[in-house]
Amino acid sequence: MNRASDVRNPLQRLSALLARLPGIGEKTAMRLGLSLVRADPEYVQALAEAIGSIHAQLRFCSVCCDLCADEVCERCRDPKRDRSTICVISQPQDRMAIDRAGVFHGLYHVLHGVLDPLSGIGPAELRIEELLRRIAAGEVHEAIVATSPNVEGDATALYLAKLLRPLGVRVTRIASGLAVGGELEYADMNTLQRALADRRAL
Repeated sequence: MNRASDVRNPLQRLSALLARLPGIGEKTAMRLGLSLVRADPEYVQALAEAIGSIHAQLRFCSVCCDLCADEVCERCRDPKRDRSTICVISQPQDRMAIDRAGVFHGLYHVLHGVLDPLSGIGPAELRIEELLRRIAAGEVHEAIVATSPNVEGDATALYLAKLLRPLGVRVTRIASGLAVGGELEYADMNTLQRALADRRAL
């Protein structure tokens, strides 16, 4: 099949779009596309509507910068959470992993990335200013930097420690219960519990 016919083929077009998602290769994209062809039309329509409306319905929490449907997310609104401790994470999926473990009951702050000069990601591209404003308000006593234990995550942690220490807040780093070079979102519950419990000062 030539490229011109590929463009006109709905299945090939769908597969090509799915393959652009992280972690989805060409074969997986084609399997997903074929599954959608065979799926209930109502499910496919609901999926299409959910995808089409995601940008309009999601926003950044005005407090922690996590993704949510409201001005302030449910965690920041929860009066039972410890407001003196903030866990600083790089992505929303890291917060989801920690929440699943059920070992942290404070608040979060999502940076939406880590420092990565080779990819053009510096401090201005992260939600660091919002974090500094939260710390400066004086309610926070400890900031747990829970970026993944790899080169970029460690560099981000050290950078944040230098910014936050002068503000009078205790800055800690999650312990090495997480594998060096690993990603936080893939850690199991026991590993996350140990990493948070054995956190250390930066």
